[in-house]
Amino acid sequence: MKKYKAIIVSDLHLGIKDSRAKDFIDFLDAHPTDLLILNGDIVDGWALNRGSKWKNQHTKVISKLLKISNKTKIIWIRGNHDEFLTEFIGSHFGNIEIRENYKLETYNRINGDGWVPKHYFIFHGDVIDIFITKYKWLAKIGSIGYDFALWLNRWYNRYRAWRGLPYQSISQDIKAGVKAATNYINDFETAAIKMAEQNGCDGVICGHIHQPADLIINNKHYLNSGDWIENRTAILLDSQNKFRIFRL
Repeated sequence: MKKYKAIIVSDLHLGIKDSRAKDFIDFLDAHPTDLLILNGDIVDGWALNRGSKWKNQHTKVISKLLKISNKTKIIWIRGNHDEFLTEFIGSHFGNIEIRENYKLETYNRINGDGWVPKHYFIFHGDVIDIFITKYKWLAKIGSIGYDFALWLNRWYNRYRAWRGLPYQSISQDIKAGVKAATNYINDFETAAIKMAEQNGCDGVICGHIHQPADLIINNKHYLNSGDWIENRTAILLDSQNKFRIFRL
């Protein structure tokens, strides 16, 4: 089985009904790695505070991560939904380290002769989201709206499955079709690249907006790990220092 140098995942939102816990465990079983980076919103504290029920399958994910940590280094970066981690930033729990952000070093081959170090700034993404930094109450209302869209997705796609039609995401269609949402994503990507520049890095890896991406913006590498609710995506870094987006 191929082993990866690093895997970056985000936005599992354990604690909500639509979190794909079993799929994520299967993914971990099939993709061993030297370094696992949990890039925020792994546990959805906001939803749990609203009364969402923690299920056995969510406990199984935490148990799986603890088991993996016996042999694998895990970096857990605080997100806005798992902001309860803030007081533990800098702490180590065995092989699990809680961080606000992280710098990942990779290497690029130059003309087939040698390797040049390349650095990526990894953070969840909420710190560049104006709705989180200045209008948190509005972000929490938006989170409730997203929960409703996911509920609507479930019933709509049960009907589509009954009709023999493929899965279709209502919330993804809204993001793709609303100009304001598109502008928000573009602004987010540009701001993320600025974070990389400010931290002396060649690229940036984030999550938060649930939009997997692998782009070059202003000569900088922008990667987004997406989510494990609808997209079920992750970023894989192989032994040859090549990034790719995994899609289930």
